[in-house]
Amino acid sequence: MSEIIIVLSKERFKALKGGDINALLKENLPKVEETLIAERENTLQEKIAKLEEKLQEMGSEIEELREFYEKALRNKELMMAERERLRRENAELRKRAKERGEG
Repeated sequence: MSEIIIVLSKERFKALKGGDINALLKENLPKVEETLIAERENTLQEKIAKLEEKLQEMGSEIEELREFYEKALRNKELMMAERERLRRENAELRKRAKERGEG
């Protein structure tokens, strides 16, 4: 069971001292509920705003990573083409060197 602590000023306590506390609580309960609901809604709206901001940050990071990946992929393709060109050139040079050595 939860504990609720109510803090009252001395004057307010004296004013309530002879009254019906249960009736007073029942009377003020809807106001308290409204306040708690409003505070909860504000908290949730703040969390939503933070999450939306984080989501936008993550979206931009994903876009940066996508661009980096695409650039790396293009560079890999260029390097593979260059490696293949160098292999063919090397094979041709070996062939010429072999022909010179035998010829």
